[in-house]
Amino acid sequence: MPDSTGSPVGLHRVIAPAGVLPQAAQQLDARPELWPDEVRISVERLNLDAASYRQLAEAHDGDGEAVKQSVLRIVAERGKMQNPVTGSGGMLVGTVDEVGPDSPLGVAKGDRVATLVSLTLTPLQITDGLADWDGRSEQVPAKGHAILFARSIVAKLPDDLVPELSLAVMDVCGAPALTARVVRSYVDKGIKPVVSVIGGAGKSGSLSLAAARDAGAARTIGIIPFQAEADKLDKSGLADAVALADARDPVALAKAVAGALEAVESAGGGAAGAADGSAGTADITVVCVDVPGCEHGAVLSTKAGGTVIFFSMATSFSAAALGAEGLAADVTMLVGNGYVPGHAEYALKLLRDEPGVRELFEGRLAED
Repeated sequence: MPDSTGSPVGLHRVIAPAGVLPQAAQQLDARPELWPDEVRISVERLNLDAASYRQLAEAHDGDGEAVKQSVLRIVAERGKMQNPVTGSGGMLVGTVDEVGPDSPLGVAKGDRVATLVSLTLTPLQITDGLADWDGRSEQVPAKGHAILFARSIVAKLPDDLVPELSLAVMDVCGAPALTARVVRSYVDKGIKPVVSVIGGAGKSGSLSLAAARDAGAARTIGIIPFQAEADKLDKSGLADAVALADARDPVALAKAVAGALEAVESAGGGAAGAADGSAGTADITVVCVDVPGCEHGAVLSTKAGGTVIFFSMATSFSAAALGAEGLAADVTMLVGNGYVPGHAEYALKLLRDEPGVRELFEGRLAED
């Protein structure tokens, strides 16, 4: 173990280029020896973020073995899991193997934990060649170790949930927490907002719908591209209305949101916007899809003075900003950074309290 305390944000683990934070680094030092304020985790399972896994799967035409080899190569070269195309990573679960004497994280050897910081900044070594993973799912059984810094975030796994379910929830726990915060900011001003969630049947989408309702939204709308997913979301009861639309088609998306709201509004309950969606219909739009090109539709389907929350790592923030400018759209755009105080506890509470959320999560795990 080195004698001096390392940087709380992990600068001492950066190999190249010098002077950048671990997330921006091309290569990290993932050796198992700890600095005094670090924690080493024995890895059990990785969860690749949706945008990263989709990109890898599409790049290799669904060849699971090729996807596996790509992940192994990335981790070996970079000392972390950071997709060089999407820039994103994921998170992991494992068991605390050693705790440095100066670590402030509040965990002890033997604790089963989930990391709530991205794999893009987490030093990682894989030792089993991912032998138990077929490359065909976001969840990756793995053996190896990971290093947490003093400023990392970690949560102990709950005893009442299987690790795979806990991992899936904690991977996206920032989304419902921020959604609830934004909805409450409207409610505090006397406005019960309409909330549209693009990708409402996914992990972050279903939790965001549940959070919006929990925080006092007047209406919740789930937008889905495929009928099978729409049927699942409709069955869950998380959305007041469910509509089909390709979120990459701005006008079609705006029409779908307007039509969905009109379908559930009582007579005289308020206008839903122009027929082409130009007036916008949602007070708050939450983007939870893992494909690029959804920025303009999200802006177009949001009311003037409304809020768009981007939770997708496939988002182009230049496209969002320039698109809003080109549409003369007066909307506030927020980047979901994955961290809100209490986010893990809140997401797990929604999973326990909302049968529809749990049904969607367990259904996805069964498919994997």
